[in-house]
Amino acid sequence: MSGHRIERIAEDIKRELTAIFREVKDSRVAKKFISILKVEVSGDLSYCKVYISSINGLKESSEAVLGLKSAGGYIRHELGQRLNLRHVPLPIFIATDSIEHGADIFKKLNDLKEN
Repeated sequence: MSGHRIERIAEDIKRELTAIFREVKDSRVAKKFISILKVEVSGDLSYCKVYISSINGLKESSEAVLGLKSAGGYIRHELGQRLNLRHVPLPIFIATDSIEHGADIFKKLNDLKEN
């Protein structure tokens, strides 16, 4: 399958997942500052890896991933309703600490700048 099509589908999935996350009622996901960093879709559209991060660190990201996994059926159903795909990829949620790490680097750079 064309690389451009896979990239376009990944961006569509990322956009729709952002909207779906606002509708999830699980307390581990709702009212948390989580962000989707990256979506990687397999070449045959059978699954997609969704990298999740939180400003509050890896612990909160891991909690959110547990909530998202429990709501996986709902999320996949909603993706199927919103996207015009023959086969909806199974989302696999992965917690990262990228946002916290980036904020830490930014703080260190500001400290160096002040000195």
